[in-house]
Amino acid sequence: MKGRTIVLDHLNGREAAALMVDGKLHDLLISADAPAPGTIYRAVADRPVKGQGGMFLKTPDGNAFLRQIKGMAPGDELLVQVTGYAEDGKAIPVAHRVLFKSRYVIITPNAPGINVSRSIRDDDRREELLAIVHDTLETVPHGIILRSSCENAEDAEIAEDLLSMISLADQVLNDDGTGPETLIEGDEPHLLAWRDWVEPAEVVTEDGSFETHDVMDAVDALEDPKIALSGGAYAYIEPTRALVAVDVNTGNDTSMTAGTKANFALAKVLPTALRTRGLGGQIVLDLAPMPKKDRRGFETALKAALRADSIETVFVGWTPLGHVELQRKRARLPVSELLA
Repeated sequence: MKGRTIVLDHLNGREAAALMVDGKLHDLLISADAPAPGTIYRAVADRPVKGQGGMFLKTPDGNAFLRQIKGMAPGDELLVQVTGYAEDGKAIPVAHRVLFKSRYVIITPNAPGINVSRSIRDDDRREELLAIVHDTLETVPHGIILRSSCENAEDAEIAEDLLSMISLADQVLNDDGTGPETLIEGDEPHLLAWRDWVEPAEVVTEDGSFETHDVMDAVDALEDPKIALSGGAYAYIEPTRALVAVDVNTGNDTSMTAGTKANFALAKVLPTALRTRGLGGQIVLDLAPMPKKDRRGFETALKAALRADSIETVFVGWTPLGHVELQRKRARLPVSELLA
């Protein structure tokens, strides 16, 4: 099946969205019981963490942890936004700078100015988008980012989205309540799919569509740690309590370049494999043997694949044993936990 299909349904009673590209699972979103990234709290500072430059905060969903607390004292109230999922037994990670993100715009209260996505290179369209902002708003009260999805969108839709997000930002920023409270809940999968999967696609919303569009088969395949790579090579992706281990093997290919080919094949598919499985944190790649002269090319290929991914991943470096270390944002919970 060629093309892009967005399938909105439920998995084990949880709201879920799947993005299928040419018949293969490209992305998967499943609602979780934990607070979703993007949730905004009115929080109360509780106690500082010595030696870490952070502060534990009280929220309606339990303790949160905030870094960079200069000038903050216990009892202070502040707005914070959930940035990811917490590890077991740890506090919710939050940031002090809140963002209001929608399909076409991002409102940035702490970063004034109007910015257009750099991926929009048509100068005329960039000027048109800036004009939409000035025609829609008498004053620009907050920073605004016009997302790449604006390039081919209707001007009226952009203006409507802009007004809606400005109104939401004003409502939250002018909140005069006291005590820990959830002011905005993070977006659920169906809304996230609308917000972030903006390329043209068929949208399917009927109940049971995961079965009729082969999503269930693709989800079941995620339980197998083994993934096939081109040329007969394969890799195992196995999360442990401490990290995610990725082991690359060349299969039946015994040629001199087998290891290099297998590693480059992994670089191409690794972001999708991690994204669909909901894996993050520390990731260690045990690559197939390849000459050291090929490391730079592999690193370039992997970094390019990671830049194209929607989840921030940092290439940390090479270990003395020749392993590659990555640090990936915990933007999602593991699929294995959500479907257990």
